Amino acid sequence: MSNLAINGGEKTVPEGLIKPWPPVDETDEELVMDALHSNKQARGPHNKALEEEFAEWNGSKHAVFTNSGTAALHMGLVGCGVGAGDHVLAPAYTWSSSATCIMHHNAIPVFVDIDFDTINIDVDKIEAAITPRTKAIVVVHLHGLAVNMDKVMAIAEKHDLKVIEDACQAHGATFKGTKVGNFGHAAAFSLNQNKCLSSGEGGIFVSNDDEVTAKAKQLWSFGETRAPEESRDYHAYALGWMYRNNELTAAFARAQLKKYPWYFETLRNNGHLLHEKLEGVSNLIRPTEPEGHEHNWYNYNLRLDMEQIGGGVDPLTLRDAVFASLKAEGVPVSVWQKFILPEMTVFQAKNAYGGGFPWSIPGADEGVEYNPDDYPVAKKHCNSYIAMVQALRAPNGPEVVNYIADGVAKVFENIDDIDPEKAFS
Repeated sequence: MSNLAINGGEKTVPEGLIKPWPPVDETDEELVMDALHSNKQARGPHNKALEEEFAEWNGSKHAVFTNSGTAALHMGLVGCGVGAGDHVLAPAYTWSSSATCIMHHNAIPVFVDIDFDTINIDVDKIEAAITPRTKAIVVVHLHGLAVNMDKVMAIAEKHDLKVIEDACQAHGATFKGTKVGNFGHAAAFSLNQNKCLSSGEGGIFVSNDDEVTAKAKQLWSFGETRAPEESRDYHAYALGWMYRNNELTAAFARAQLKKYPWYFETLRNNGHLLHEKLEGVSNLIRPTEPEGHEHNWYNYNLRLDMEQIGGGVDPLTLRDAVFASLKAEGVPVSVWQKFILPEMTVFQAKNAYGGGFPWSIPGADEGVEYNPDDYPVAKKHCNSYIAMVQALRAPNGPEVVNYIADGVAKVFENIDDIDPEKAFS
């Protein structure tokens, strides 16, 4: 088995072994068919039931069903009073929506480097990034691992800042026993198919603050002050979008939420088993789960230990060759983000709406630079990681984990046998 599949050896993970995500059964069919045959196809009873059930499950006071996690993030910013020319801090490495949502309401993203071990925002670098115009922090619980929210909330209180939790990948993850989404002033969850809780597409805004929720719901539904099921006057009181969702998607989400305890337990068990089996594998840096944090293992990151591998090798070239080798073994991996956010054109150009707006707002651009070299840890991570999403989820169990662990160990233990030119041929 030491002969790599990319070099003609036997493939490690059998074809068809890994079951697709998400599992669909009679629970889903029953609720979706109920919604399909209802006389309400837009917002209706399944939407409202999902909001109540999600709020209860997450331990939050308010939940609002939206069409995406990005919409929920935008709602959080508006609910927290972020507006034109304000500065909002965000991690330099995350999904683009964690920062573009800031520009949706004409505010300016200011980036903070990440912590290499957790891959989350470096909480010890937040204060240095605060400017006189800073209004809020978007804290991303990336890959299903919660940020140290004690430190974040202490900084926010000290500087009178609002906190929006991007929990789009972190359903069920906890910090000191409390589920994410309950620390800041608002939070966003995604229900995209990649997520641990999926309805195909969709999102949920949550908050424990009545005023924040009321402002967020105005954005959610045309700038009106009343929900569609209430007595509406169809008057736009503020700038609003149409971020609502439909009954079929809500019904599917409700069915999936009923099964989430099983999903979460399966992910936790599979994640820990894989973590144990990869202990001591050469050339590999495993992800971390600090004390007081409960990971949901949305994404299990495999990172190349370039110090152990040694110099003389371009990290990106080697990473891509190792990625190709893992794929050849049948290990279901991907490279999720190939750029840190400050490198992306939308930020480099400083011209979201034309005319340099919103950076052209007088005084808004002062001190804001997007030099990728200012975020060396984000770059180091971005150039060395390989992602594993979905394979550890139900209904997959220990058998799948054992095959995956064997495939990962085979590749990383034999990195010297990988020829990048052959890997890309």
